[in-house]
Amino acid sequence: ISISVFPPSNACIGRYILNMQITSCGHTYQRCLGDFYVLFNPWCADDPVYMDNQAHREEYVLNEHGILYEGVHKHITSRPWHFGQFEDGILDICLKILDMGASYHHGSDRDNCWRNDPVHVSMVVNHMISSHTTNSIMKIPENNDYLKGTKPFSWNGSVPILQQWYNGRCRPVRYGYCGSLASVMCTVMRCLGIPSRVVTNFCFPCSIENPLGINEIFDCTGKNLCGKDKLWRYHCWNESWMARRDLNQCCGDWQCLDPTPLETGRGSSCSGPTWVRSIREGELDLDYDGHHMFSRVNSNYVGWLSQNNGKKTKFFCDTWPCGQHLITKSVGSEQFEDITGAYKYELGSVKNKEAYYRAYRRIHPGYCNASNCHIERELSSLKNPFLSDSGINMRLKMANCPMYGEDVQLHWLLENLRNENKNLKFNLCAQIITYSGCPMDQFWKDSVNVTLGPREVKKIPLCISYSQYGPYLCDHNIMKVVAVSDPECGEVLMVSRDIVINRPPVIVKLLSQPRLKVPCTAEISFCNPVQEDMKNCVMTLEGCGLFKEPMTIDLGTLASNQQARTIVEFTPYRLGSHRLLANFGCHKF
Repeated sequence: ISISVFPPSNACIGRYILNMQITSCGHTYQRCLGDFYVLFNPWCADDPVYMDNQAHREEYVLNEHGILYEGVHKHITSRPWHFGQFEDGILDICLKILDMGASYHHGSDRDNCWRNDPVHVSMVVNHMISSHTTNSIMKIPENNDYLKGTKPFSWNGSVPILQQWYNGRCRPVRYGYCGSLASVMCTVMRCLGIPSRVVTNFCFPCSIENPLGINEIFDCTGKNLCGKDKLWRYHCWNESWMARRDLNQCCGDWQCLDPTPLETGRGSSCSGPTWVRSIREGELDLDYDGHHMFSRVNSNYVGWLSQNNGKKTKFFCDTWPCGQHLITKSVGSEQFEDITGAYKYELGSVKNKEAYYRAYRRIHPGYCNASNCHIERELSSLKNPFLSDSGINMRLKMANCPMYGEDVQLHWLLENLRNENKNLKFNLCAQIITYSGCPMDQFWKDSVNVTLGPREVKKIPLCISYSQYGPYLCDHNIMKVVAVSDPECGEVLMVSRDIVINRPPVIVKLLSQPRLKVPCTAEISFCNPVQEDMKNCVMTLEGCGLFKEPMTIDLGTLASNQQARTIVEFTPYRLGSHRLLANFGCHKF
């Protein structure tokens, strides 16, 4: 007997048991034929997650290899990530996540009807990633303290995280960061059949008091002071494709889901799903958490100088608007795709202003009847004056692309826009900044007197040696260089630059042709680039279809300029395109 099961498009996803009942000669027999799984189907036109582009389905559902984009908006770095949604046991773990999070919206899971709605499923998954009180998948370290767990940036893929959570009786894995949280969510959503991708937003504001404003405060030396507001250098979230029947959508579109719990003034929580188009249009009443997502790509930055007498003064500075660069991995390519236009219209355009005014009235009820001109005047009063308004133009330009162990070389460019001499005193400093905008150690300070003749352009070289920044960099490979004019000289000018220190590369070389179930060897090499020993060196190898679990190799101590080579053997156990990832760690990073 051949039995075909044809689940309707509104069937609840999950694991089903197929029983057969036989009645013969007055006797009834029960027999279990086995179990099967029902998932969302982006190939089915009647399914709410239907995606009509085959190349997009292959990228956003079937591809197990992804890329995370990090760094700063002027220096974007990337690293590979294994989603591993087709690895053994991952589907059962994903369904366990739905079981554990079932009470999030519904009190109990007796009524399973919500499991046929990708909106409610995505909300449950979003909540379970890091917001559940006791059984969330992953935790973010408090105050950047992760001594009692795994370093957040050491993960290469989602599979070990999900397996550790499941095998650890559903206790949170310690620790992760926004990139790993968004990537784990992408794995779960793809495994359940929902097309998904990871998005990175550069210059991401996190403000508690003013949703559409972010304030950074500096002292007279240029040191970034720790305030309530944080300007994240980048932030990752998830986008999933579905038709929102709750919004009367008949076709699928991208929905924004942010699993990272962020402080909103009413406690920390995740966000979404939010229709990406509603963010662009400023239609904040239309969707879940629309005002939070809008503010995260449209906030205004304001820089302040805090003086010894407690007075705060706005800088003359040229600021980079928040949320002006959003990217994701391109379809079928290792390059990134700029999707900023999906979240906001071109800066300064009529449509951009209309959307902003519309959102401003909803976020600030006191302005619900205000004219556009009134709102524009209010916004202009909050912004920093431009450097050119002071008669001076400045910028910090990189002279090299520093690798860990190399000196940082910059050119400080100044231009006098007036027909008169300018005599200025500047304080310069550099300090470590975490990706989430927390200022760390200030490790370099200097002061310079600058004289500019009428219309003169001057270039001043700056150098920060490895011996100055090396002891402070640790896992945070971002530093901020700031030049601030002395308040006693008149108008306070400021120019700054975020600098990414590139990690030294790990080189992977295959020594034999990979074949299914045939042992294969590879050479992994790494060179210590700094003029000191690297201690507690560890190499972690991972690859979906290549390793059943990550392989850890203890390299001990590497002397300066010493190259470590190790030969590893693995046996590919699954057909397909695979990627071998090697991650190096030591007491330095």
